Amino acid sequence: MRDTLCRMMMRFVREEPGNRFPEEGSPYFAEPLIGFAAADDPLFAQYKTVIGPFHLTPAELALEESPPWRPATVICWALPISEETRRSNRSETTYPSRSWALTREHGEAFNAALRRQVVQFLVDAGYRALAPQLHPAWREYRDSPVGIASSWSERHAAYAAGLGTFSLNDALITPAGIAHRLGSVITDAHLEPTARTSTDHRSNCLWYREGSCGACIGRCPVGALSRDGHDKRRCREHVYATVPGAVGEKFGVTSTGCGLCQTKVPCEDRVPAGKLSPLAVRQPGAGGE
Repeated sequence: MRDTLCRMMMRFVREEPGNRFPEEGSPYFAEPLIGFAAADDPLFAQYKTVIGPFHLTPAELALEESPPWRPATVICWALPISEETRRSNRSETTYPSRSWALTREHGEAFNAALRRQVVQFLVDAGYRALAPQLHPAWREYRDSPVGIASSWSERHAAYAAGLGTFSLNDALITPAGIAHRLGSVITDAHLEPTARTSTDHRSNCLWYREGSCGACIGRCPVGALSRDGHDKRRCREHVYATVPGAVGEKFGVTSTGCGLCQTKVPCEDRVPAGKLSPLAVRQPGAGGE
């Protein structure tokens, strides 16, 4: 079942027209990375402390269904942003490139379609399934103890599924890098979890691994990144207010993203090598929202 599901997802990303720029027909996203976590993994309960009590566990989301059901697996994926789009964003210093903005709006619409496709595939196979990001129980909280957060973090689910670890800018560094979109679906199908090979929730980031790099700090046009981490409110004001106001109409989108700190950095499309192996870092924790 796991292999069949992965093949379906790979084919959907490869062949679905929604994963294409309308003009040239090139893809928004490359081949996805797919991981699996047990729905009862202790990390999901731990996120209620790390992120906030409002963060829902897979079981709590399934209880919101009618009739309620018991989840078994969380399916997660990362959609790596195409090399052409990443290249176009490297030269930008204030606002994202047009390709990046189109990927944020239309590519994320495709990501939502992939969520629905995975849910339908599982339902057709006789299982229950839901996509947390599309669920009525999904909420955003702007004044949580960790700043702006939501009732389901795709990044934290992906970490639980072994897809990567966190970075200085709070994104997830996967084997395909930090420039991606994430998605997840919860199901009662029992699928073998993906092993988490990192020993620390930040081991893929050079800054946390060995105190080097920090390239993302200089890439932020509004100073939302520093050695102390990520100012989420300042970042959000730029990404969701300033940038759309400046280039949204020009690019024909309402959601533009930014992505400057995810491009022209060593972790753009890989886990950077550095001097120390990611496995050499040993600090406990599950990551901050």
